[in-house]
Amino acid sequence: MMRGGVSTPVGTLTLSARDGAITAVEWRHPLRDDPAPIFDQARAELTEYFAGARRRFSVPLAPGGSRFQQEFYAALTEIPHGETRSYGDLAQRLGVSAQAIGQACGANPIPVFIPCHRVLAANGLGGYSGAGGIETKVALLRLEGAASLLI
Repeated sequence: MMRGGVSTPVGTLTLSARDGAITAVEWRHPLRDDPAPIFDQARAELTEYFAGARRRFSVPLAPGGSRFQQEFYAALTEIPHGETRSYGDLAQRLGVSAQAIGQACGANPIPVFIPCHRVLAANGLGGYSGAGGIETKVALLRLEGAASLLI
């Protein structure tokens, strides 16, 4: 497993990669910073995203997980930049409970790249497992122009 770090407006992120794909993103300073093209690409794409110049990521991702989790991650990446979906919307689409969607959001190993911040509760924001919690979720939604959806 290789690791690399990147500083962003929502904190320092440690990126983990294996076999040329990002496998995890964590809010912490990296213990080491391995040189690898995948980290260069991820850093560049995150920089563009936070500058408002990137709406979709193309860096290879490999989150792992069950068939349901893979379907869930695919559904998340299909939510357009600046838009949101509810836990219920995704639950209906994937044939599971809204609670299962909430748990899957909380277990997303590659936040930001796999945009679980775009999933909201029917009565508000819901949660966010990244550092800063709801404040980070709101910051990401504002960056994407989805803040008007939060009112």
